[in-house]
Amino acid sequence: MADSCPEPGGKRQPFGGRLLSDPARVFHHNAWDNVEWSAEQAAAAERKVQENSTQRVCQEKQVDYETNAHKYWNDFYKIHENGFFKDRHWLFTEFPELAPSQNQNHLMDWLSENKRSEVPECRSNADGPGLIEEQHKCPSNSLGHKAQTLPVEEKVTQKLSHLEICADEFPGSSATYRILEVGCGVGNTVFPILQTNNDPKLFVYCCDFSSTAIQLVQTNSAYDAARCFAFVHDLCDEDKSYPIPGDSLDIIILIFVLSAIVPDKMQKAITRLSRLLKPGGMMLLRDYGRHDMAQLRFKKGQCLSENFYVRGDGTRVYFFTQDELDTLFTTAGLEKVQNLVDRRLQVNRGKQLTMYRVWIQCKYRKPLLANTGS
Repeated sequence: MADSCPEPGGKRQPFGGRLLSDPARVFHHNAWDNVEWSAEQAAAAERKVQENSTQRVCQEKQVDYETNAHKYWNDFYKIHENGFFKDRHWLFTEFPELAPSQNQNHLMDWLSENKRSEVPECRSNADGPGLIEEQHKCPSNSLGHKAQTLPVEEKVTQKLSHLEICADEFPGSSATYRILEVGCGVGNTVFPILQTNNDPKLFVYCCDFSSTAIQLVQTNSAYDAARCFAFVHDLCDEDKSYPIPGDSLDIIILIFVLSAIVPDKMQKAITRLSRLLKPGGMMLLRDYGRHDMAQLRFKKGQCLSENFYVRGDGTRVYFFTQDELDTLFTTAGLEKVQNLVDRRLQVNRGKQLTMYRVWIQCKYRKPLLANTGS
């Protein structure tokens, strides 16, 4: 994804702030937000998708792309190393949850707003400053009476007992704010976070399917093993656990990564990730939307299945709708905070070219009374 044009002084304008009111000014800036598509343009995009989907990749090749997916991504990073993607400094504008001043503030505010409405009959009193109230479902005995509320200290101990057991077994165990990026590539998200956020209580985990990408992250001069842990992990591997305990992460980031896996495996992948979030923790996603320019550029013979394609280098990509993503997250037990379409018109002022991009941006939160999904 290309970053949108920064404002004078280097600060990127938030999405939605630059609107094209006069078509004659289209080449005055590099990008325009919330660009409305005409009925004719939408119909033409649909025709193009139907056209490039008529001829499917043969089953033998589809098996190869799935079986050897790690090889294709390793080859990609061997060729491009860290020169293909730009650092994503726009993240702090679109996802302020990652900004240094935020950290636990969004969670604390949300807890404060909801502590009286979630389960009022189950409230417990904080026993001293700085202790967040924990809220739990009230267990009942066979006569239907609510069990006596446990002291806050005992509830917190029960809630975090598995973390205490694993305290010496995973990196970042002493951190109070933990972020995981899945599909980190060569660190274009991780390093801006580490460079911008100097909070000593922050710890960032990052993983990628490609061992070559992880090696590039670990050998980067900005990599600090005291604040970051990079590891190889297959998002679709149901047998391999993440090296992080459940209910321990504040933020999980997925930036143009979910679209790279087989659609049939997406739900289980999101459900497994949701179990790593703390109650109140959030999953942040930005990915390709239906009828994005990249989808319309595919030729016949590159379609694997509906809205799922293979690029010339063997890597794959899916193009989402908002409803599809909402189903994935809510089925995993998460609650919608944001689900928007970023329809952007990017322009090449030198060549006088226009490019219509469609991205989807989501924020979904794990409720205090977590439902881990199916």
